[in-house]
Amino acid sequence: MECQSGISRDLFLHISLIPAVLITAALSFLQKRAQRLAIDRQLPFLRGRFGIVVPLDTIGSLSNRWSYGFAFGAVSSNVLLLFSESYLPFSVPGWARAIVYFIGALEVGLVYFPFFACLTSPFKLAAALLGLLYSLCWIIITVWDTFTCPDGKMLGKYQKVIVQWPCIVSLLFLLGRFLHMLVKAVRIRLQLRPEEPEELTEQHQMAHVKRLLRRTPEHSTQLSWFQRRVYQWDPYFKFPNRMIGTVIISLIGLYTMTLADYILSNVTFDEVEKWRTTLEHVVASCNQTEALGALIPGLEEFLDVARKSWLATTIFASLNSVAYIFHVLACYRKHLKRLWKGQKGFLPDKFHSPRSSASLASIARYSGWQIAFTLWGYLIVHFVHFMFALLLVYGLVLPVRHGRFLEMLSSLGIILLTISIVVGLVILQVVLVQVFFLQDKMSPTDKQKPLALNNRKAFHCFNYFFFFYNVVLGISTCILRLLFSIVVGTWLVSRIDRTIMQRGYETMDAGYSTWVGMIFADHYHSNPAMVCFCQMLVSNTLERQSAAKYSTFNNAPSESAVNSRARRRWALFYTLLRNPRLILFRKHNLHSSPCGSTSPLSDTAVRAWVMASQAQNRQQSPPEITVTPAED
Repeated sequence: MECQSGISRDLFLHISLIPAVLITAALSFLQKRAQRLAIDRQLPFLRGRFGIVVPLDTIGSLSNRWSYGFAFGAVSSNVLLLFSESYLPFSVPGWARAIVYFIGALEVGLVYFPFFACLTSPFKLAAALLGLLYSLCWIIITVWDTFTCPDGKMLGKYQKVIVQWPCIVSLLFLLGRFLHMLVKAVRIRLQLRPEEPEELTEQHQMAHVKRLLRRTPEHSTQLSWFQRRVYQWDPYFKFPNRMIGTVIISLIGLYTMTLADYILSNVTFDEVEKWRTTLEHVVASCNQTEALGALIPGLEEFLDVARKSWLATTIFASLNSVAYIFHVLACYRKHLKRLWKGQKGFLPDKFHSPRSSASLASIARYSGWQIAFTLWGYLIVHFVHFMFALLLVYGLVLPVRHGRFLEMLSSLGIILLTISIVVGLVILQVVLVQVFFLQDKMSPTDKQKPLALNNRKAFHCFNYFFFFYNVVLGISTCILRLLFSIVVGTWLVSRIDRTIMQRGYETMDAGYSTWVGMIFADHYHSNPAMVCFCQMLVSNTLERQSAAKYSTFNNAPSESAVNSRARRRWALFYTLLRNPRLILFRKHNLHSSPCGSTSPLSDTAVRAWVMASQAQNRQQSPPEITVTPAED
């Protein structure tokens, strides 16, 4: 009998649309639009309110990364439920499933919109209070539903606790985050702490640029084994919130997929075991032939091996997928830092200059595709592991258990001997060419012989006699090539950062194209050197507009005399380069040539003016006087 004391989560999902819409409307009312519309003239009391509420900045924002990640973690528990047809109070025909999935997607986005909007909104006090109340409601409903009716059909006791604990942890993290935001906003409102100014750059980006400008030490610190082989931490690099959210959802989705895989596999093997028992009784009652009776023990052994192999490979496939998730993060940092250095050699030639529209669309596609690739990759890799486990058990373990060790060893020796002979003949061809058919080294210091043919007639005979054997060898090599391609392709199917297509066909790999477009978009929008340069321009502009000092780069307010002098000289050089006629009007030129006399200094100025005029004429643009504030 099913538990009836819990709250219907389907009904609560539909009811939660009302507070979600109200919270979104409240945040939109507080947000003012940058440009006034025609409706503002008709309704002047709006005063530009009801602006667009941004739930998440997936390109340039690096704040609240873990908060966004756990917000995605709270979403993950109900995604499968909302996208299924069971949450609808009525049945729909088959042709309307696509519309149902679309409605489910809109409902998911709208229900969980307040979590993201309250984290992003600049009105911290109101957003923190609304987010705190909304997350508290979700925690109460989820905990009540989980602990009042914890049992389930598949896992027995505490099934809901096992399935729902990632969602509960994510909601508790969001509750703590909103509480921290509320306390911080209240302290700012009471002027107990200063308000943090909005900056383009982050501290780690400025530190990265300063490290680039710093002289590299001659003796670098020696890296540990973990840093060399596994991962090297970089304090001047931060992953964007899009990557953090993708990782958290991938881990939670992988956890859910592993549980579902374990439950369904147990149910399937139990059903097959019942079918085998029924078949055994039928064979025993009908006195069937000995061949059919001998098949029953073999089937029983196969089911036992398959059940244990599937369970063992579930663990290995899960660990493999987890390793892939974190390895994608490491590859993201490595590829992005290479692009920052201007290195594109690790990418195929066709991806060196991707289209702007494709790169920006890849930002929207990446997270969903990475999650889907991870889940499907787990299933595919699990099946590959399962097949290898069956081969290992039937090829090595069972022969030893059944006392056929010598027979197994003989068969294994024949296979290894055949492979060794084939490989040895391939190596023999290379050795013969190296010894007899290549000319000697031109210098004793050369690492290898030059690609120059020697003993030409003997080489032609060598080619002729090995031609017939290489035809036979090519057949087996072709089969091995196909098998290796299938194994490696299926093994790396969840690796979106690496293409599984042959060279020249990389554009057919949609996942890899999305990866390349995404890292290019991040490179153009979050390059630390470019962002810090833009921050310097903004700081200098604000300094000229007001006397207040507004810069976090810590170089404009405390400029030294040498830096200020160099900046003035650079401005002077740029002004004279754009306006070469002004060279004749400089002070030392006017004072050095009184009464029309010509001095060497004025001759130098005239020559400089002529050369600058010629350079400007080559650009085929009319001379314009560009004024740059500079001191002479």
